[in-house]
Amino acid sequence: MTSEALHYWILVLDLESFSTRPDPIQRSLRDAMYEVVESALAQAGIDRGEVATEDRGDGILMLVAPTVPPVKLAGPLVRALDDGLREKARIYSSAHSLRMRLALHQGLVVRDARGWSGDAVNTTFRLVDAEPLRDTLRAAGTACLAFVVSDQVYEGVVRHAPRGIDPAAYLPLRFTTKHGGTVESWVMVPGFSAPPGLALPSPTPPPAPASPPTSPERGDGAADAGARPDGAVGASAIHVGVVRGDVVGRDKVIHQQGTVRP
Repeated sequence: MTSEALHYWILVLDLESFSTRPDPIQRSLRDAMYEVVESALAQAGIDRGEVATEDRGDGILMLVAPTVPPVKLAGPLVRALDDGLREKARIYSSAHSLRMRLALHQGLVVRDARGWSGDAVNTTFRLVDAEPLRDTLRAAGTACLAFVVSDQVYEGVVRHAPRGIDPAAYLPLRFTTKHGGTVESWVMVPGFSAPPGLALPSPTPPPAPASPPTSPERGDGAADAGARPDGAVGASAIHVGVVRGDVVGRDKVIHQQGTVRP
């Protein structure tokens, strides 16, 4: 029996290259994944009773009650997860490396007898599965975690720079889903000033300077505005213009890349 849709903070984590490992290593990685997650929740001061989890084999879906401040999720929880993964990295071999992608979104979710569903859940999985996010983690060879937030979470939480969260460490990521939809998100990698593999935002192009108005030519060939009383043409009558490119078209491209923000 289904219940009414309720608002949750939605976290999805996914282990890198999980399916390529032998079964014994997969089992060991799953044990380590849950150990790191449980420890991180405790370190971040998040009551375990306010977090519902659903196992996904190579990852975990977590539904966090709206009473939990989102700053704890984007700040202390991410740092604690990264610390736990780095501790494992010091004792694990490269064949047993434990690295993960983590996505944070929010929205309405419905629970039934078999689990959780809702468009917000689907969006969070699209975030964590995005190929550019996978590429970012691969490019960050020394990192253990790549973190992506939806545009809603960035606007509502991250960009306000609460204590422990640095918006400057995030770069925008826009990608198209297999259904043709566009998803706006923001990515950071703990330990990096900017996520590797993502292009830095392009600066807004300066507006083209306005050309001074020209006066209609007089019959004697001199412009009214530039004519001297003696009839000679003054310097003000000579205008040197610079031909600019299609600034409007360029703005459109930049906007499509998601790099311009008010």
